[in-house]
Amino acid sequence: QVQLVESGGGLVQPGGSLRLSCAASGSAFSINVLGWYRQAPGKQRELVATITRGTTRYADSVNGRFTISRDNAKSTVYLQMNSLKPEDTAVYYCRLTTSEGSGYWGQGTQVTVSS
Repeated sequence: QVQLVESGGGLVQPGGSLRLSCAASGSAFSINVLGWYRQAPGKQRELVATITRGTTRYADSVNGRFTISRDNAKSTVYLQMNSLKPEDTAVYYCRLTTSEGSGYWGQGTQVTVSS
């Protein structure tokens, strides 16, 4: 079993920055893909960014503003969010997919962009 704990959400003004973290722990597992998703009120959960060992992928809406990275030694994935917009307001979830294909979600962290 894998547990994911997110942190770093909060309230920020438009144009501001936040950094989200997601730390994985649990029994022995091999990480294949780490990702961030978000869900705004009344909308479906959507992909924000993913990272494998050597490849990153971003949604068009965040490309150039957000950066995903990982620290393998700490089993942690980060999402640096710059130039935040009100439409980035959502609950952000991290997701881990193991090499065996099992998927796990974090509990979510609220990001609110408002003046």
